Amino acid sequence: MSSLTLILLAIGIFSIAYIFYGRYIAKKLEIDPAQKTPAHTMYDGIDYVPARAPVLLGHHFASIAGAAPIIGPIVAAAFGWIPVALWIFFGGIFIGAVHDFSSLIASVRHQGRSIGEVIEDEIGTTGKLFFLIFSWTTLILVVAVFIIVVGKTFEETPQAASASVLFIFVAVIFGLLLYKFNMSLAMSTIIGLVLLILSLIAGYMFPLVLPLWAWYVILILYIFVASVAPVWILLQPRDYLNSFILYALMLLGLAGVFRANPSIQLPSFTAFHVESLGYLFPILFVTVACGAISGFHSLVASGTTAKQLNSEKDGQVVGYGAMLIESLLAVISLITAAMLLSNEYSAMKGNPIAIFAHGLGTMMTRLGIDYNTGKTFASLAVSAFALTSLDTATRLARFAMQEFFTKKRIPHDIQPFMAKNRYAVTLIGVACAAMLVFSGQGLKLWPIFGSANQLLAALALLSVTVWLSRKGKTAFFVKIPMVIMFAITLSALAVMVYHNSINNNYVLATIALALFVLAVFLAIEAKRRLRQSR
Repeated sequence: MSSLTLILLAIGIFSIAYIFYGRYIAKKLEIDPAQKTPAHTMYDGIDYVPARAPVLLGHHFASIAGAAPIIGPIVAAAFGWIPVALWIFFGGIFIGAVHDFSSLIASVRHQGRSIGEVIEDEIGTTGKLFFLIFSWTTLILVVAVFIIVVGKTFEETPQAASASVLFIFVAVIFGLLLYKFNMSLAMSTIIGLVLLILSLIAGYMFPLVLPLWAWYVILILYIFVASVAPVWILLQPRDYLNSFILYALMLLGLAGVFRANPSIQLPSFTAFHVESLGYLFPILFVTVACGAISGFHSLVASGTTAKQLNSEKDGQVVGYGAMLIESLLAVISLITAAMLLSNEYSAMKGNPIAIFAHGLGTMMTRLGIDYNTGKTFASLAVSAFALTSLDTATRLARFAMQEFFTKKRIPHDIQPFMAKNRYAVTLIGVACAAMLVFSGQGLKLWPIFGSANQLLAALALLSVTVWLSRKGKTAFFVKIPMVIMFAITLSALAVMVYHNSINNNYVLATIALALFVLAVFLAIEAKRRLRQSR
């Protein structure tokens, strides 16, 4: 199969899925455009702010995409390109997009609260507390690792650093034009994109060179400000504008595939066991991650997106549609790996971002773009979206801790200090992440992220299943994906506990075992609650 055939197949399958299965899920979720969303009923000008569908799609897509759908498929390609492609297609359509869409609507129907609070309502307080502890811990680890990744990228590619810094100022200008000066979205977007292009040019011309420790400090200070600032002034507009970079990257990638049509060189299937990764089941499914399904998406959907959803009718394009766009990006990423010969892939697989940038840079030459320019642009885009995931994860960690301390049936003005004060809560989270960054331990926990991420997805699907079932609604379209994700996650965690134990890595073994126990506990609690409801 040629890469052109693969990409056309992906576009066709995802388009059909969005039109038919997306509408089917919307019908099952009983989408009601007349129902006012929390963005209106709970408007506060900070977190609850209604956003136009294109703006919210940009924010949501930029937040969930990051670097994961690029890295995951390239690493998993060690098993061969066909298993990866099949999981992206099946997982993206029937599990990932359903997970994102249903998590978003479940949060909207629970006043824009997180999946943790949905679990409290539907499963119980103990389940919520365990889930929020797990979510907060995972997010802090994600923040620490992304600070390290982004900091090293800025040190190695100073052009990306200067462009990213300028993006922040452009986002603030865009937010002021749109929300304070009431400029139209079209005109604000035009001005924002012009400034964005100028920032890219300035980034190329004036690279910002700083030592690694300085970038760590700057990023730590930045995520604190980004987490406590009103969502309209920085997070929402920056994600919206950054989404155009990713759209441009995808369009250039698609055009490059259509024009160059590189041959697929990697074997369609290598082996059920690969030395560098392990066994195809369950490792493939937790390695591809965001390209097919990601629990982080449910935290974004219920943490920030649900608080900005202007109308429930926007839920399909934002929840279901954004996931399919990400799956298409994962297919493009897979092609950049599959176009390499086996020996080339083996030599470069330790740096998946380099494989992605090399592949796109090579294909862009057929569009008349210089190889180095195309390669640098791809690297800039990946770093920009890694930074987007970084500040989104910090804000979500704040939400998780505040919800942990929030007491039901108590007025907001007399809630515990930790539930009300977003500055103190954010400071604690950022300080913990900073300690991990400067201790040098953050990256050692990376192998467990894939399993933890998919466990979040299984738990989110569990909460939606219980919610729908307790309301007497059909839930099989989320229940079946939930069972699949529990089987994958628990198998992966069991393998991780075993391998880390025999290798005397007891820290990772203990964390994996704790996650395993948490998943089983919440599943038992959910089953008990459903029995009580019946």
